[in-house]
Amino acid sequence: MDARFPLIAEQLLLIERELRVQGSWDEVSPSAEALASVEPFSVDTLEFEQWLQWIFLPRMKVILERDLPLPNASGILAMAEMVYAQRPGQGRGLQRLLAQFDRLIAETR
Repeated sequence: MDARFPLIAEQLLLIERELRVQGSWDEVSPSAEALASVEPFSVDTLEFEQWLQWIFLPRMKVILERDLPLPNASGILAMAEMVYAQRPGQGRGLQRLLAQFDRLIAETR
């Protein structure tokens, strides 16, 4: 098991918590078609927060549960910065958490 797994698992929980706190946690899943997007971050079918909830968090959970290799890099913060540039004053806590996630992924094993 990668030594970063416990830290990443904790970070994922913090990201979920922040989505809930900021009111961006959906109780109903987007359509199967929306979830099947092949565009990066599903920008054509989902809001960024939906992508985090319905694609990113579940995929990372599978990686951790199955002891699969972690991604070599993560650019989630850059996407969050682009999204929140359009919404001044929003998403600061989420961006901080995503920056920490990116740092954890970038660390050597």
